[in-house]
Amino acid sequence: MTVFACARCQQRLSSDLREVAMPPLVTEESPGSKFLPPLMPIGSYAVSTETGVLVLHPDDVMRMTRYPDRGRLNGCCGLDGLDGPNLACGNCGAEVATQQSDCWSQQLIALIPDAVTEMVSPA
Repeated sequence: MTVFACARCQQRLSSDLREVAMPPLVTEESPGSKFLPPLMPIGSYAVSTETGVLVLHPDDVMRMTRYPDRGRLNGCCGLDGLDGPNLACGNCGAEVATQQSDCWSQQLIALIPDAVTEMVSPA
């Protein structure tokens, strides 16, 4: 199992995760829902082959706060994630991730590879 922590202060930022292949994107909402589903299953992460970011389910992160620059917190129903990293380490304030949670995008957290460290946790 893998845990991600802030590279600056070593604060744990994720639950125990297992690496999986990147799932295909979903582009249509489920009936009765105004949001697209999370991209990743809970308890897993994938490395984007296009960008190198570490993609997680939103419920698998902890101890993060919204970035203080309101210009990075745009979106109509959530955060669109188009204006740069919008999550910071709750301990030291380092930029660590981008959250996409707007109605038109799949729900995900994209960790910045250089901002986090990967730790192996006992299974």
